[in-house]
Amino acid sequence: MNPEGNAMTASNLPRFMTRGQNYRVVNGDTLVLPCEVENLGNYVLLWRRGSSVLTADKIMVTRDARFRLVEGFNLEISKVRPQDAGDYVCQIGDGDNKDQIHTVEILVPPTIRTSPASGQLTARNAGTVTLECKASGNPVPSVLWSRKDNNLPSGEKTKEGFSITLEKIDRHHAGVYQCTANNGVGKPITVDMQLDVLYPPEIEVEKSWVHCGEGYEAQLVCVVYGEPAPNIMWYQNSFMLDPTERRTMESRGNKHTLTLKNVQAADFGNYSCVAENSLGKSKKHMELSGRPSPAKFRSTPFSRTRDSYNLTWIVESYPPLDEVRLLYRKILMNDTHQRHGKWHELIVHPPHGDNLFHLMYYNIRGLEASSVYEAIAQAKNRYGWNEVSDLYQFYTRGSDYPSEPSLEDMELVAAASPRMTITTAILVFASLVIAL
Repeated sequence: MNPEGNAMTASNLPRFMTRGQNYRVVNGDTLVLPCEVENLGNYVLLWRRGSSVLTADKIMVTRDARFRLVEGFNLEISKVRPQDAGDYVCQIGDGDNKDQIHTVEILVPPTIRTSPASGQLTARNAGTVTLECKASGNPVPSVLWSRKDNNLPSGEKTKEGFSITLEKIDRHHAGVYQCTANNGVGKPITVDMQLDVLYPPEIEVEKSWVHCGEGYEAQLVCVVYGEPAPNIMWYQNSFMLDPTERRTMESRGNKHTLTLKNVQAADFGNYSCVAENSLGKSKKHMELSGRPSPAKFRSTPFSRTRDSYNLTWIVESYPPLDEVRLLYRKILMNDTHQRHGKWHELIVHPPHGDNLFHLMYYNIRGLEASSVYEAIAQAKNRYGWNEVSDLYQFYTRGSDYPSEPSLEDMELVAAASPRMTITTAILVFASLVIAL
């Protein structure tokens, strides 16, 4: 045989027109593995996976109906599964071991299995609890923890990891925790885990001191937290209260309200809200009082003159005020510390009338320029003295400031006088509305 004949014979041998490739297919999709051969002639084409033969020529050897040949010898796999991953070999049975290999990777969207499986956890106060999400998929998913409508107890919005451990838990740890798994295949998946915390009752009062007058209505409110849900009882002094025509008890969620209608003198006194569940008992006290409310100052901090200051305050009292006591003193300051001067006490006659809010003024004279002062006030009605007000600081102007009083100063002095003009009364009323 001549060399030209040998060359022609070699060119007629079968050869692959396609190349082996790597395929990444999402679970459930359809995959086609190409295998196109030129000059196949009488040779038999095989598809095999490992030691298993899938097809021989046009004959389907495998019994898996998901496999079939399309457009010649291309192998189609429908509804691929994770177990379909691996090497697929298209082989020409010519004795020369000519193979074309396709490697298949099945991409699987994430799935989550919670621990516990119910997604419901209950823990005791001050205990430790671990929430776990076992995520699977291909590639291996990452897991992010978050908390529904809140940050995580650590203050973070999210935290990565297959589990999250909470230590020294309290009622603020309760809520819905969410773990989200994502591996880039399909959409991320999120599951909720509900954490309930068992703890003894905790009570917060809206006001520890409630001001009222005879004939009016009063409400005492306590906000109670606890799991299991606590039972609520109301006491006046040491006597447990029951509902009456004038006394009602209402609960809405965590808010519990004791309402007293047409308040009588005997209703004034100490009240307590008591909450109890299987884990403990708690109590908080409140006072219902007819005494005036603590005075609140309404002045601007800086005086309008060098040697005087118009002090303005408001007191809430249902009965008329009997007496108002005003105290002020200078604060002596140097580079390292401050000390206080002697208190000066003044008795101010309150305005007459049936107003609930008593707006009062007093022009303090004889002050030193460029100085810092502080003041307190206390008022009395027929039920007694109120609590002393908070300390209020004010400042006098420097020596370079004009000493003549302004028109507004004169109006304020007039307002403190029993003879109040209509114009000044309007100003006082407007100030009261703004203050409220």
